Amino acid sequence: MDPAAAAAAGDRMAPHAVCIPYPLQGHINAMLQLARLLHSRGFHVTFVHTEYNYNRILLTSGGPLALEASAGFRFETFRDGLQTPDATTAPSSESLVHAVRNSWSRPVSELVRRLNRGASSARAPPVTCIISDVIMSFGVGVAEEFGVPGVLFCSFSACGYMSSLQVEQLIQRGIVPLRSESDFSNGYLDTPLDWMPGTKNMRLKHVTAVVRTTDPNSIYLKFLRDEMEGSHRATAIVLNTFADLEGDVLDAMSAVLPAPIYPVGPLTMFRGQALDTGGSSLREKDSTCLEWLDGKAAGSVLYVNFGSLEVMTNEKLAEFAWGMADSGYDFLWVIRNDVAMGRPAVLPREFYAGTSGRGMLAGWCPQEEVLAHPSVGGFLTHCGWNSVVESIGAGVPMLCWPLGAEQHANCLYACAEWGIGMEVERDAKREGVAALVRELMGGARGKEMRARALQWKERATRTTRRGGKSFEMLERLIKEVLHR
Repeated sequence: MDPAAAAAAGDRMAPHAVCIPYPLQGHINAMLQLARLLHSRGFHVTFVHTEYNYNRILLTSGGPLALEASAGFRFETFRDGLQTPDATTAPSSESLVHAVRNSWSRPVSELVRRLNRGASSARAPPVTCIISDVIMSFGVGVAEEFGVPGVLFCSFSACGYMSSLQVEQLIQRGIVPLRSESDFSNGYLDTPLDWMPGTKNMRLKHVTAVVRTTDPNSIYLKFLRDEMEGSHRATAIVLNTFADLEGDVLDAMSAVLPAPIYPVGPLTMFRGQALDTGGSSLREKDSTCLEWLDGKAAGSVLYVNFGSLEVMTNEKLAEFAWGMADSGYDFLWVIRNDVAMGRPAVLPREFYAGTSGRGMLAGWCPQEEVLAHPSVGGFLTHCGWNSVVESIGAGVPMLCWPLGAEQHANCLYACAEWGIGMEVERDAKREGVAALVRELMGGARGKEMRARALQWKERATRTTRRGGKSFEMLERLIKEVLHR
């Protein structure tokens, strides 16, 4: 019986997926998109937040109604043990890594046990599969404990995932850790990695930022090694990408990992196929930006967002600010209240005066809606994977300024392989930023990139419709793994 038929026959017969994202915004968004799709196909879904994130979402989304369960879709929490001064201060990355490695397996196991006990008295079926983030592979162990499939979900690119899977090889070959601090600036990061399966033109600088350390005992390097080893124990691997986009890497990954690979993205393109269940934003969105865009001409606005985590100095922010001002183009710029090395940005007064009427600053935006707005003609981004696939889904070309994680690999592929991006120099200066903005928004190269971006949008649309490869992969994932 397929999941939809099981749901129609009664909740007790429906498959029950427990979805556990890594507790950062991009990971939560992508996992929630997958969870909604499974729910639309007849699954009962339990989406698991950490206590900290649950409380923060309550603050940013208007109270408990934002996390009110829909029929067959519920939110749960577990004790995360994270100590923060208040509900708006994010836990450190080190405390998250420590908690994932040492603390969270037991409370998640207890949650699954509680869900199964409740299944006997409530209109909810017992847990039939567990889907955890690819860097929270303890979920596979919890699944083994309960005798259900343990699936890992990768919310970042296949090229970024492949580079992470090769961390042991990087260590064995003596490439990492770096030999000294001088390796950050002496050209060593340009070391070619032409042996890396399925990738093109990869260099050490494109590999996940975790490996760029001189410390052989780095907690982050150890964490990455352990989590990538966990990928070899999964029942299946699911990725938010598609075969047309990253086919070579996906094929190579199938040879590297024993588990079957299911590329089911871009998840944002399965529009109209899933219920909006809310419950994901860790920041309060400013919807007035959409009204502001309504008053702008088609394709005239540059959207700027460096993600939910990345920080920079006020000096660097000023270079970008003046670059946008000098470009002459309108812009919508997301500036978080912690973007300036954990503090609010301080920009020159002259910048505000010089861009009055053609620039809007917002604390956070509904990004997918912004990118889909007809007034937006380009995107200046840090190249986080959600941003890249949302830009592809909207047919919007990019200026790429990667900062961390696997963003340098995403930038490489967007610029060199897919032809939809131009890279901003690492030491971004106002003159260079202004020139790139002008080229993107009004130049010949920008016009070519926009045409290619629209072609990729069409491919992304086709692959997520009935008969498309990602649509087929989602159906196979359900039939072969999640509800077998």
